[in-house]
This record gives sequence, structure tokens and C-alpha cells, in this order.
Amino acid sequence: MTTYRDTEDFVGATFVDASFKGARMREADLRGLTVRSSLLDGLDVDSHDLSFGTLVVNGVDVVPLVEAELDRRFPGRALSRSTTPEGLRDGWVAVQAAWRSTTEGTPRERWDDHVEDEWSLAQTLRHLVLATDCWLRGAIQRHEQPFHEIGQVFTGAEEMGFDTSIFRDEPPSHDEVLEVRAERQQMVTDFLATVTPELLAEERSDPWGGGDDGAGDAWRPTVGDCLRTILEEEWAHLRYVRRDLALLD
Repeated sequence: MTTYRDTEDFVGATFVDASFKGARMREADLRGLTVRSSLLDGLDVDSHDLSFGTLVVNGVDVVPLVEAELDRRFPGRALSRSTTPEGLRDGWVAVQAAWRSTTEGTPRERWDDHVEDEWSLAQTLRHLVLATDCWLRGAIQRHEQPFHEIGQVFTGAEEMGFDTSIFRDEPPSHDEVLEVRAERQQMVTDFLATVTPELLAEERSDPWGGGDDGAGDAWRPTVGDCLRTILEEEWAHLRYVRRDLALLD
């Protein structure tokens, strides 16, 4: 199968009577894509940014419907959008309980199994270590080097100028993953225990944004934004792991 990578050959293109049956699009820019009179049976769309835009199917924006269904499937997920210390604390308790159910309910011999092109459970837990390091230790607490060496970095990080030499080449044991993961979870718990509305409103620098762009347009997340990002990461990757474990079953 042909792979098209880092190409803009299809920007503004029109495909007529073309078959994309079985094709996979990953990390692609599909903004403004228009599909008309096409067969869509079995179309599988998964986007972590879905809630930030629109997805119109037969004239209906389905994003609010999808978000409501995910909130129903994952009790406590709606609290990831909370703007109060109490709501964020309750949201953190809910997502940790959901993760505990998945990690304790998955046999260790399956922790490294994965669907093609997706992370395993062990890799996902390592990525959540990185996410906590990035948004809590880095963005909120402003540690100069916030990352633990077992963190699982995302695809494309090097192209963004991120120093991936921080991370260990050899994968850690499952016990080490659990140990470091528990340490990071406790850091979030401890921070949320004393956070105030005033602190939630304080601005920080975007840990991935590289600072001001010269036009004053760089995103300046608040502490609350950073905490909500941690919660969003937790719920999104829990959904991915449960989806893939179901597929493997």
C-alpha cells in the first residue's frame, strides 16, 4: 500500500469515482473536507480535537452528540471542563478510578499488546507520565527539565524541536511504569488539594508553543487550562486503550 507523508499534493483536490476503501489517514489535515454522495458505511473517525470544532453529517453538527455520549460512557468525564477547584478535584478522582479499573482488570501479559499503529497499555501509561510532566511540572510549576526518562513521547516531537534524548531507549519494566505513574498521579492530587480560584486564573506559557510569535498571538494557558488538559489527556487515552483492548479481544 502506498504511503503519502508530509505532502500537500491533495490540497484543494477533487476526487470523483475514486475508491478509498480500506485507506488509513493518520495525523492528516482534514479541515474543511467535503464529502458528497459517497459511501460511508464503516467510516471510523477518531479525533482528539473533535470538541474544538464542528463535524457536520447530513446537515447536523454531531459534535455535541458525540461529546454527550462520551460523557455518558465515562462518568466524570464532563468534569474535565470544570472551572472550579472542587470540580477539577472531583474530575481527577473520577478519572483515576476509571484508570484503576482498566489497569487492574488487564492481565500483565497483555500490557504490551497493541493494535497496529497504536500504543499498548504500558506505552499509554508512560505517555500519561509525560503529559503530567509537561503540563504540571513544566507549564504550571515551571521546572526547567520536567520530564522523567521513561515518558513516551508523541510522533513528530523531534520535528517540533523537542529534545528526545531525555528519554530512555530501553523500555522500562511494568513495575517501574506503575511506580513512576503513581508518583505523577500523587503530584496532581497534591496540587489540586490546595489550588485556589486565583491560582487557576494565573497565566502560564504554552509548553509546546515556543513562546510569543512576535505578534502577541501566542496562546497563554491559565493554570486551569493546564489542569483541564491533563484531565483531557487522561480521559482520551483511557478511551483509546479500552477501544484497542476490545479490538484485541
